[in-house]
Amino acid sequence: MNNPVVVGGIKIGGSNPLVLIAGPCVIENERHCFSMAEKLCRISNDLGIKLIFKSSYDKANRMKLESFRGPGLKKGLKILGKIRKEFDIPVVTDVHRESDVGAVAEIADMLQIPAFLCRQTDLLVKSARAKKPLNIKKGQFIAPWDMKYIVEKAESSGNKNVILTERGYSFGYNNLVCDIRSLCLLSLTGVPVVLDVTHSLQLPGGCSGSSGGQSEFIAPLARAGVAVGCDGIFMEVHDNPARALCDGPNMLNIKYLPDLIKTLKDIDRIIKK
Repeated sequence: MNNPVVVGGIKIGGSNPLVLIAGPCVIENERHCFSMAEKLCRISNDLGIKLIFKSSYDKANRMKLESFRGPGLKKGLKILGKIRKEFDIPVVTDVHRESDVGAVAEIADMLQIPAFLCRQTDLLVKSARAKKPLNIKKGQFIAPWDMKYIVEKAESSGNKNVILTERGYSFGYNNLVCDIRSLCLLSLTGVPVVLDVTHSLQLPGGCSGSSGGQSEFIAPLARAGVAVGCDGIFMEVHDNPARALCDGPNMLNIKYLPDLIKTLKDIDRIIKK
């Protein structure tokens, strides 16, 4: 059993109940981000599941130059800081550049390393040195057993508060596959393991320069991941995925979230027995 990591007072891992990491892919604007946080907090409170709110201030790895990236570091962190204070919930966001680490660490309860950057040694080490919990997404090009070296990089700074997140593996062109065995293999590193169920269903670059997705498989994949024993479920949600400015095709419509969470909690309860 792994040692739990504490994110803003929420314990992830060990024998603790399933944790939900959720929010819109990118901060589209302050009003929408607050609305999503409010809806997620209501669902979390009603269903008794711990919530960490996630949204990105900058999506720096879009396929096309003109793709929407978000409000940027300063404005985005200000919005996340307001949400953290207003709703009294922990927040997590991606960090793409070493120069952003200090500012992000002042606001976020956990820093997230994007999958494409999980082997960037300097970014990993600097982020870990911020002494905040670190969520590292497994690269789409890395075998799960090789993630132990990524954990070693992060922990070399003295920060042992590391989480690994599975988000699928490249399976030919414009496709990902989620090997459920990966959750078991990642857990051998001794750190908590999260399943990013929505990004695992991306079709990268599959829509003429932007990513497609298969959101119809979110529920079965989430159920499978919890049945295997993952410590948390990461999913990006939106109130109107068809009009989302980023990753709409693989996001879950938030109206379907309550029923899914009820099922996942039941599965988690059985597994944790």
